[in-house]
Amino acid sequence: MEYRTFYFAREWVRAGHQVLVVAASFSHLRQKNPVTCGRLTRENIEGVDYLWVKTPVYDGNGASRVINMVAFMARLYSVCREPIDAFSPDLVIASSTYTWDNWAAAFYAKRHRAHYVYELHDLWPLSPMELGGLPSWHPFIWSLQRAENFACRNAERVISLLPAAQEHLVEHGMPAERFTYVPNGIVAEEWCDRQPAPLEHVQALRELRRTNSCVVGYVGGHGLSNALDMLIEAGADSRLGGIGIVCVGNGPEKARLEQKARAISSRVVFLPSVPKRSIPEVLNLFDILYIGWAKSPLYRFGISPNKLYEYMMAGRPILHAIEAANDPVREAECGLTVAPEDVSALCEGVLHLAALRDGERQRMGGRGRRYVEERHVVSTLSQRFLEAVWPAGGQANGNVLTGVRPTVEYRS
Repeated sequence: MEYRTFYFAREWVRAGHQVLVVAASFSHLRQKNPVTCGRLTRENIEGVDYLWVKTPVYDGNGASRVINMVAFMARLYSVCREPIDAFSPDLVIASSTYTWDNWAAAFYAKRHRAHYVYELHDLWPLSPMELGGLPSWHPFIWSLQRAENFACRNAERVISLLPAAQEHLVEHGMPAERFTYVPNGIVAEEWCDRQPAPLEHVQALRELRRTNSCVVGYVGGHGLSNALDMLIEAGADSRLGGIGIVCVGNGPEKARLEQKARAISSRVVFLPSVPKRSIPEVLNLFDILYIGWAKSPLYRFGISPNKLYEYMMAGRPILHAIEAANDPVREAECGLTVAPEDVSALCEGVLHLAALRDGERQRMGGRGRRYVEERHVVSTLSQRFLEAVWPAGGQANGNVLTGVRPTVEYRS
């Protein structure tokens, strides 16, 4: 589920390092959680050792999720101590969405005289404050802020997926020279060793093309942050007659979105998620690919979504609804960017891309693929990560411990 962690770890193993990923046994965003036996379960996935820490099952983002986090943190210090000590890390990476695991990472780094790195996925506690409306004095927010401040002051390096996060981190105590931007990326081999698209999806697209000259597709999670409400409302707009819209995937908002589509007579077709190896073939079924974001001040720090780089690799023009510090679609000139949460602008964007000749759409898509191949290949990014810690190119046969509670990485 945590693809960035796994892909980077696999590259490090191939380079001669040993990697241990310590992760919670349950996350509400996984399609399939690991089967565990007892408080700790070991698993090796393509050379990467995982230590699954038994944590309570929960639903959604309420108090039960916080209990899950607390349980994971407590067990990092108790039942995990012996296997982590036996591993004897040279590098410890705190890589959870929330910030609490920085305390544990620093504890084990000091215990083993290892390097301590904070890998920033999302800015917490800003995310639950600005998206969830929690006040700064809330005990949960207060503790997360203390942990973020600790990480900024003490981590030897902050590896950020967000390109514009440096100023915020400096405000919380990070020396500016400790910041390194390492975005998400793709695994090139997956685009060679691909699986066919499921028959259900192929047949659905074949049926759509009988009555539509162009098909817009979304492939990914169905959550609030994915801004699929705008796409459904656009599907009900009379201007898009003759254009099919398809949403592929699952998520906590899917049932509501399907109900909304039926209520407003939207022409949006919903299809189930597909195995990751099938994503390249599924993306190739569409003429235009959509990715949208809620309008939020959080994106002033930038974005780095795996889904977008997969879209680019598919060589299809992209309709991007975003307002952020960076915009890879605009940088690569591989599609069109419109304002977020603006159905009219979204419809106009669809019509603009649909009106282009096939050759122009192909050239757009080609520019996106070249952009990814030059800047967002995991084998290169994983090396850049280690070079930020070990400038000589990585300590030979180093032991890398990444304490990760996977929560946010995309899977279709």
